[in-house]
Amino acid sequence: MSQQLVHPRIASVHPLAAIAGGRVTIRGSGIGGNGGHIPEVRIGDQIALVAYVDRNTVACLVPDVAGGSTPIRLSTAPGETAFVEVGVPVATGLHQVDSPVIASDGTLFLTYSGSRGEESPVSVFRLRCDGFPEPFVTGVKNPTSLAVDPNGRLHVSSRLDGSVFGVDANGKVEQVASELGVACGLAFDAAGMLFVGDRSGTIFRVAPSGKVDLFASLPPSVAAFHLEMAPTGELYVTAPTLSSRDAVYRIDEEGDVTTVLRRFGRPQGLAFDPEGRLHVVEALAGSSGVYQLGANGEAAYVVASAALVGVAFDRSGGAVVVSSDTAYRFSRIPNGLGTESG
Repeated sequence: MSQQLVHPRIASVHPLAAIAGGRVTIRGSGIGGNGGHIPEVRIGDQIALVAYVDRNTVACLVPDVAGGSTPIRLSTAPGETAFVEVGVPVATGLHQVDSPVIASDGTLFLTYSGSRGEESPVSVFRLRCDGFPEPFVTGVKNPTSLAVDPNGRLHVSSRLDGSVFGVDANGKVEQVASELGVACGLAFDAAGMLFVGDRSGTIFRVAPSGKVDLFASLPPSVAAFHLEMAPTGELYVTAPTLSSRDAVYRIDEEGDVTTVLRRFGRPQGLAFDPEGRLHVVEALAGSSGVYQLGANGEAAYVVASAALVGVAFDRSGGAVVVSSDTAYRFSRIPNGLGTESG
């Protein structure tokens, strides 16, 4: 009895989103070939660098393609096509050290932070919907983190002098708080209370009146604190240290700190999507990208990248991720954990 030939099939791609340089893994039956040669992988119209092959697995690096929903095809699986969502570059020449911010009208704000003490020509860029980056704020040295208050007013911190500035619609700045240590990480609650991270180990709370008090304490960070306010009113924080595994922290309204999970090597910016799912950027070489966190401590890898520092979502579920110098836009980031919220 003759043996029936099995046509190679693509079963999955993981993760389902990436930016150029990110590593995606394609799995299926027989897609790695018979070991005689390395399969040719095309993502869009570009040949991808293959990083790993076995009989049923091919891992490759996403090349520089136009972006959007992009086909993947393998020479070993003719007729088979899978897709990966590739981030579209929307701004370059930046210096981000934290997540960007997307205002309620879809306007994207990005920083040029610079080296310590550097006064760059532009502190904050503004990118309106379907537009180009334009200079928006000048004169803030080492702009570090961004946040929008409940009234829609942009705020930016300076890690150089420990100040936070409010920004009006014309880009004019006004100092709203000072003497906050190495100020990095900003978030507002629904009542307009501002929370500011000092990487030496303090989370400050700044009232609308300007009154400052110590809200919580965390281990000092070797890089920066990153803050995000949950829809439920709890503050989430990452703070990279020299540990091989760092934590994502949750701080309740009384300032009590709990550890959500401890698994990332160098966690950076974090953001909630419109469905209330928490996303965290991991910057550790070899596993960099965006992870979606689940309610029970799960972490699903949802965006592959060579190096990222931040992520933000708009009201429709679109997302922007940033490396230190480039911002990439996604129409969506696939849900990695079914229907659970983080």
